[in-house]
Amino acid sequence: MFQNDRGYRRKYSTGLSLEGSKNRHKDQTPSKINREYWTLTGWVKSWADVILAPLSHLLARLGIQPNLLSLIGFFIASAAGALIAAGHISNGGWLFLLSGPFDALDGAIARTSGLETRFGAFLDSFMDRYSEAAVLFGILYWSSLQGSHILVLLSFLTLFGSLMVSYARARAEGLNISCKVGLFTRLERFIVLTLALLTTQLLIGLVILACLTNFTALQRMFHVYRQSLRQ
Repeated sequence: MFQNDRGYRRKYSTGLSLEGSKNRHKDQTPSKINREYWTLTGWVKSWADVILAPLSHLLARLGIQPNLLSLIGFFIASAAGALIAAGHISNGGWLFLLSGPFDALDGAIARTSGLETRFGAFLDSFMDRYSEAAVLFGILYWSSLQGSHILVLLSFLTLFGSLMVSYARARAEGLNISCKVGLFTRLERFIVLTLALLTTQLLIGLVILACLTNFTALQRMFHVYRQSLRQ
């Protein structure tokens, strides 16, 4: 989950091939981009493998498949969305929080056990989008039952913005332009959404998410525009 919005979690991601490495070197100066576009997701990712290494080694020895963890995380998030739709906002938040470690471990186990595959990277990103959408749809459904039009609108805008953040990266990398930049990537969204659910402060949380997810999508569009001028 935490590799922002994350896209290509495993070693098949754009940039790890020789051709991708050359394109990235040509398109941008890493130190400049890192200073300008620091993200919480990128910082956590740099430490995640070290912190999760003991547990990932244990799970790999037990034969746990990374794709299985991706699916478990999705089902837990879907259950959280169902709880939220039924009006159990805080309980749904705890369940959504529980889905986080599964998403963090799938990539770690894949790297530890040497099970990185293109399909695994795709499945991880694919399930992430559905997991986030399930929770937001739960909020949207509950809000519609409560007659809260503002929460319905904010839920829709947040869902739209989150999908556009992911789409912007996928489309850019299809053009051989690295696009991991942005203020509100996957981890930032997960934290804000979880806190909003746990505290039942949906209005505040959704205002933040609706604004900053769409801002991040536009930020990525501007980044791709600048990088395309350098090619």
